Amino acid sequence: MTVLSLPTGCSKKVLMLLWYMANQNSFRELADKFDVSQSTAHRSILDLLGALCSITSFFIAWPNQCEKRASSAAFSRACGINSIIGAIDGCHIKIQRPIIRGGEYLNEKGFYSVILQGIVDKRGRFLDIFVGAPGKVHDARVLRSSTIYSTLEENMGDFQLLGDSAYIGNAFPFILSPKRNNGALTAEDLAANLKISCGRVIVEQAFGRVKCRWRRVRDLQNTRLDIVVMVIMSACILHNLCAGSTDICEDHPQGCPRQADDDE
Repeated sequence: MTVLSLPTGCSKKVLMLLWYMANQNSFRELADKFDVSQSTAHRSILDLLGALCSITSFFIAWPNQCEKRASSAAFSRACGINSIIGAIDGCHIKIQRPIIRGGEYLNEKGFYSVILQGIVDKRGRFLDIFVGAPGKVHDARVLRSSTIYSTLEENMGDFQLLGDSAYIGNAFPFILSPKRNNGALTAEDLAANLKISCGRVIVEQAFGRVKCRWRRVRDLQNTRLDIVVMVIMSACILHNLCAGSTDICEDHPQGCPRQADDDE
């Protein structure tokens, strides 16, 4: 058994949480790694997950006017579309079939999941998250059920978000989506769709980065749904804490793939 040597003054509990989030080890393996009992490891992780989620608003927050203008300028440079402050999408997180109403969690790809809805800025940082909708639910319905939906149009002001074809329709005037390619699109339509795709790739990369760095969220088997939500929220918080202009994955310098997701 190898026991980690801890730096002076560094909290063992914090290191345990980071190890737990970055790996898919069992609690037995985690306990061995940190030379604690399984019950201590389990209790410590749950305590820290709860504490981290209780201060989500400190790390994931809607931008102010100055930040909106900066993000809009960044999107304009990246894809040539003005007045865009973020990109929105849904991401499936694998789970074990819940005992209650389990069929609602079976998504169209054939595995059980909950949905992480994320809105990110041009840096790939989460501006808002909504976690826990069953995998069977369509992205548009998830948005309408989310806590931010009732105030999103007001919060957008004169700006918009980029989204995929799931958000097409009059119900989402604050989301710029590509036109469906029915074979009759003009060259101008195709060029506009390409710009949208170019801009919204940032949310794809954010989900990929979360799953690459915080591997726990790749597959949350044998985990209660309430803890599933806390783990996913914590991964998004840690993502924002780590995100930066120089944050490049050594294994995937061109962008991390979305592991076991609906966009594979």
